[in-house]
Amino acid sequence: MTRSAASGEIPPMAQPYVAAGALFFDDDGRVMLVEPSYKPGWDIPGGFVEPGESPYSACVREVEEELGITPPIGELLAVDWAPRPKDGWLEGEMLLFVFDGGLLPAAWRERIRLDMDELVNFAFVAVDEVDRLLPPLHARRVAAAARLRRTPHRAGYLEHGEQIPVQSVGRATVGRGAVRRPPGPAPGPDLADWPADLGALSANAQESHG
Repeated sequence: MTRSAASGEIPPMAQPYVAAGALFFDDDGRVMLVEPSYKPGWDIPGGFVEPGESPYSACVREVEEELGITPPIGELLAVDWAPRPKDGWLEGEMLLFVFDGGLLPAAWRERIRLDMDELVNFAFVAVDEVDRLLPPLHARRVAAAARLRRTPHRAGYLEHGEQIPVQSVGRATVGRGAVRRPPGPAPGPDLADWPADLGALSANAQESHG
């Protein structure tokens, strides 16, 4: 118990920025990256969580706002804590939630209409090549989330893009300071066979989680 807590005062607490995004894959196992208009570099579809909004609802909302589509969003893949990122564009602690968008079928990809006030481009990139477009922290986060998608638990906790605690996957050890197996296409439960109207369920989830 801290001194302030013992005296009835509220102790200092972290007040991180909170953001949420989704990993979408194409038929070749490549991950979708988007190019924002308001900051340098690339990112994944997503954005900041608004007051009173859940991370999942924020992810659904941001995908619709940025891409103009409402595909079903799946399970949580990773939560990443980034303490005052040195290679980011924002100063301050951050909590970032990465959800599984699964396989984005051609029918959904053809319906993408970018919000040009936020995004100017999108591309599908091999997971082991995302570091060509993403800042180091973002690249570690995307690679870790894609890798976790291939594990039985399908989710994990990260710090600055590194999995904590260190875990073993097959013969490769992953985590802070570990040697990693190059990430590849993730065989997790794809969403290609889900009916298109499940996009409406994601929209409803935004209301129920908000």
